Amino acid sequence: MSNQMTIYDISKKAGVSIATVSRVLNGSTNVKPRTKKKVMDIIEQYGYKPNAFARGLGLNSMKTIGILCADASDLYLAKAIYYIEQNLRENGYHSVLCCTGYEMASRKDSLNLLLSQHVDSVVMVGSNFIMNNAEDNQYVKDAAATVPIMLLNADFDCSNVYCTLCDDYKATQDATEKMLDAGMQNILYLYNSNSYSGLKKLAGYQNALLTHDIPLKKELQQCFKGSHEDIDGVKNFVDHIYKKGIRFDGIVTSDDFLAVGAMNFARANNINVPGDLQIIGYNNSILTLCSEPDISSVDNRLEDMCIQLVKTLIGTLSQNEMPQKTIFSGELIKRGSTSF
Repeated sequence: MSNQMTIYDISKKAGVSIATVSRVLNGSTNVKPRTKKKVMDIIEQYGYKPNAFARGLGLNSMKTIGILCADASDLYLAKAIYYIEQNLRENGYHSVLCCTGYEMASRKDSLNLLLSQHVDSVVMVGSNFIMNNAEDNQYVKDAAATVPIMLLNADFDCSNVYCTLCDDYKATQDATEKMLDAGMQNILYLYNSNSYSGLKKLAGYQNALLTHDIPLKKELQQCFKGSHEDIDGVKNFVDHIYKKGIRFDGIVTSDDFLAVGAMNFARANNINVPGDLQIIGYNNSILTLCSEPDISSVDNRLEDMCIQLVKTLIGTLSQNEMPQKTIFSGELIKRGSTSF
């Protein structure tokens, strides 16, 4: 039996958290004597012996962190990997990166590959790892039974899962409200993802309109299904909407590449920005400086989030109680594409 026994099994049988079992095994004094006895009795009963790779127990830690990311060619995700890897290295940890794409099977395979390499923890970069359907998130729960899981820009309530995210809902709501307050009446919302973060942003836009008593129009909420590198495709997409007779005096986007495409649409149609059309991007990336005028964009504090994520990760591996959720506020950085 002892070979099959995991720290997760012990925590279930003892009715305590994985972190508590971990502290008992690590000889921490920060455990009630009664709890310690309960855990030790179960360990004795099943003859459990932590293996050489006992993760997160301070026993032969591999000093290696697994990083999962859907697509490292995405500017936002690439920057996140850079910040996380840099901070891990400064703290004496190596990292192993797997780019999974967006298919569920590939995600699971990559996660299992990392776990088989006895990483101390897994960082999931981006909100697309958490699905709306509970069944689809079982693979994250299963992984959290063995190592701490760190989520960047996603929210998932589960033992041994730690979330660091930006309040995308409020940030998009605030940006949309600034446009409404500046007198825009018909604001087009352009987005490209139905991920956790993507849906939060969309809801933020919708709520801004509702609180201003402006009816939601389906034709002013448009999802671009193309690649994040297809800026020309975005231009044509907006052009197609415009040619259908749908009029808008503002465009709020869920990503800077959509804002650049919108800007290219305006130039092609001789629409003055910000005189006749105002545009807001999201992520405050280098793309905002690639247009004339520069693009106003929501800064979702990516570097701060990544620093905090690594801090939480190191703290968790050091057996400290760390916050399971840290939320940052986004901020609109104003440039030439808006007049407010």
